[in-house]
Amino acid sequence: MSSENETPDLTRDTGLSQLVEGTTTGVFALCALVTLVTTVAIFVTLLRPAVDFFASISVATFLTGTEWSPNPSGGSLAFGIVPLLIGTLTVTITAAFISLPIGTLTAVYLSEYASARVRAILKPMLEILAGVPTVIYGYFAFVYVTPALQATLFPNLGTFNALSASLMIGIMTIPMVSSISEDAMNAVPDRLRNASYGLGATKYEVSTSVVIPASISGIVSSYILAISRAIGETMIVVVAMGSQANMPQVRDAILGIPYIHPADVLLQDGATITVAMVNIAVSDLTGGTLPYKAMFALGLALFVITLVLNVISDIIAKRYREVY
Repeated sequence: MSSENETPDLTRDTGLSQLVEGTTTGVFALCALVTLVTTVAIFVTLLRPAVDFFASISVATFLTGTEWSPNPSGGSLAFGIVPLLIGTLTVTITAAFISLPIGTLTAVYLSEYASARVRAILKPMLEILAGVPTVIYGYFAFVYVTPALQATLFPNLGTFNALSASLMIGIMTIPMVSSISEDAMNAVPDRLRNASYGLGATKYEVSTSVVIPASISGIVSSYILAISRAIGETMIVVVAMGSQANMPQVRDAILGIPYIHPADVLLQDGATITVAMVNIAVSDLTGGTLPYKAMFALGLALFVITLVLNVISDIIAKRYREVY
């Protein structure tokens, strides 16, 4: 006599269905394994030469040195990452000030305000913007943005400068922020919006007090991805910012606290970590030399930075994810 509470088995147990299910599971597991193996292989590839590099150059010297000169002409070798970090952070932070607010506001407009017809036009245009080769952005910054800034706001702006490169990287990462943020906002149930409208809320209040807080995990994830993309950008920086690592002047404040004036970085040329790696890769340095191994040390530093950003993104997503 069967129990009334027994749950019926609704799955099919034919041999063909079991074969399909097993094959599908294996394919998915293989794809996940390929991703994991690729990440580990990249880390191992960077780690071995980097360990050899740090056997000759201490980690403290690498992280605190203020001069980067892996291929000097008549000078001594110098492997200080500080000027490269300053260039990377300058470009990334300035680009973030452009892409994050504009991308978020664009996502709010597409999700909450735009009609279906307008959304059908704007969304493909944003995706086309994301598909433009980065070297085109670099030449646009060099040929148009820099001369425009020199003729208007910054007459003393250098031909190669971090400001133009940062502006174009910010524009380049807008579609990433807007697309992912809009998907997160569209995932918010309409019943939350309707409940707010029923209480007398305006569309602006619903957008800012309901939709954005409910989709904050996806929005923050888009921010982290955009920042990671800006950190790893190379071609725009090479064309518009230059390729020479320059340490900006460190000034003393009234209270004796040293600082770097933003104009000393934004209005002058410089280099990022990725540009320094490219310079070593295309130079005449032979494999196995100390400067060649420095390229892998830089790659390992970038790997750690992006890993930390992705871990932070996962923590925020899990902390603020809303389940409906």
